[in-house]
Formats: sequence, C-alpha cells, structure tokens
Amino acid sequence: MSETDRSRPRRRRPFRKAVGLVVLLGVIGYFVVQRESDNGPSYCTASATGAAGSAGAGTVQTYEMTHEQASNAATIAAVGISKGLPDRAVTIALATAMQESSLRNLDHGDRDSLGLFQQRPSQGWGTPEQIMDPVYSAGIFYDRLAEIKGYTRLPLTVAAQKVQLSGFPQAYAKHEPDATVLTAAFGENGTPASLVCSGPAPSAGDPEKVRAELARDFGAPAREALGAGRAGAPAGRSAAGGAVPEAEVALRLKEGGGPAEARRGRAMAHWAVARSKELGIARVSYDGSSWVAGRDGGAWQGKGGGRKGGGDPHDAAPGEVRIFMARATTR
Repeated sequence: MSETDRSRPRRRRPFRKAVGLVVLLGVIGYFVVQRESDNGPSYCTASATGAAGSAGAGTVQTYEMTHEQASNAATIAAVGISKGLPDRAVTIALATAMQESSLRNLDHGDRDSLGLFQQRPSQGWGTPEQIMDPVYSAGIFYDRLAEIKGYTRLPLTVAAQKVQLSGFPQAYAKHEPDATVLTAAFGENGTPASLVCSGPAPSAGDPEKVRAELARDFGAPAREALGAGRAGAPAGRSAAGGAVPEAEVALRLKEGGGPAEARRGRAMAHWAVARSKELGIARVSYDGSSWVAGRDGGAWQGKGGGRKGGGDPHDAAPGEVRIFMARATTR
C-alpha cells in the first residue's frame, strides 16, 4: 500500500465527524421543535413568582411534569381545598407525594405500599382499592396531618415524617421548592402563578364525567358552583348568549366570596387544565383569560384567546369558570 493510500482514511475523518455533528444537531433540533410545537409531546408546567423572603424572591420558578403527574397534583390540591386546609397543608402533601411516588399512582412499592403516598393496608391506611383512589389517599393523608398539633409551623420534612413514619425522614425536604410552586397554582396567598399544559388537543370528552370528577375532588364547593353555573347559563352558551359548538361545564363562584372563593376559581381552572388530556377538555376560560389545548404552546392567553376583535363566545363572565369539551373528530 502506498503512502497516499495510507493517508486517505485520515483525510476522511474530519468529514465523518462533520457528518456526525450535522446528524446530532438535526436530532436535537427535531426534539426541540417537537417539544415546543402544539403537536409535540404533552407536558405541563407550573410557574410562580418567588414569595417574599424566599431564596427565589422576585424570580419566576417553574416545575415541569407529565400530564399524569399534573392530574394527580391537581387532585391532591383539590382535596385539600375541599377540606378547608391552608396552603401549607397542600405543600406538605404535594412534597410527600413527590418523594413517595413522583406523583404517580403506583400499584406497587416497598412491602405492601401503594398509591400516591405509598400507604400500607397492613398499617391501617385502608384497603388496596381505597389507597389506589387518589381522592381517598389524599384525604386520609390530610386527616392524619391535621391531627398533628402545630403542623403548619413545623419544618416540612418533620410534618411529613410524622404522618408517613418513613425510613428516610429527611427525604421530603428537597421537594419543598417544587411543591411550593405547584401549591401557588392552586393557593390563596396571592402569589402570581399559573399552570399550563402543552401537546395536541385531546379526544372527545364527556361533560358529565367532568362534573362528577369536580364534585369528587373539590367536594361541596364544586357541587354548589356547578349548580349555580347550570342555573346561570345553559351548557354550550356564553354569558352574552352567543352559541358555541362545544359541550360545556360552567361553574359560578359565590359573589363576595373573597380570597377563598377566588382561590377556588383559580384552582378549578388549573385543575381542568391539568386533567385536560385525561378528561378530554379542549378549552378553559376564567378571569379574563383562556387556555386552549393544542394552541399557543399551551399558554394562557388574554381575553378572546389572544385573537383580535374580542367578543369570543367562549369568554367567561366575572366569577365564572367555563370548561369546554373536545369534540369527536369525523373521518
């Protein structure tokens, strides 16, 4: 073999490296585009401006999760609200579920542990069927938390450990920042916060199932709001009387309900977004803004969904949460 022949592979290496780099950049670009597009993978993000006095004061903090995790987080928060518990209780519950199950409803665990909080039937937490119900498991966690004197003043990991009796008592502390961000999306402390979900629009939803799930998660407040919403505006109609083609679930908040009622409204709106994929929810309107599945990167938009002209028949009146179902596609 000549010296020229021996040198050829060496000259090809830069070319091969360049081709490999181009392919790698193409793959990265594809996933970035898919992530940012409305037809890309579904994911949800909670964001909140850091509370005064915290390490993140004045900055926007975020927590990203799957639709499954967002749905479970929304249920945990809703059950806390239904029991009239403060934000601190919700934060403790969310941090506990983050540590125990990563906000997934697991059908397995250490020994006989199950569910979001890895509760054990053999330790008096309930039957396996009960524990696998997120509403039940969140409810019994809150009940036992509320029995702890002064739990709101305890360090989060101490309060969680008094309920869970874990072999890793300090493990809950690392989840407090993320749990605080999630709580802000449902809470009453006035922190600017939102919860959004991206990805393609879901398949058709059933308004009766949404009503039933709202009533299960939020309890009496949701049942009252659902009754008032039905009386105030028929499903499928806007407050101004303009027709919309989608089936609708309308909730009317109590007039003069103050911060607690505003909390419920925001929590119900974010709950609907978090559970949109599971329940076939296509649009949510509340407090002058709208979220539309498969559009605008999953972000909330100003009145009229961010479109010019206003007068969108999907707009919500003050004190109203409107949830619209996805329609069945025809082929």
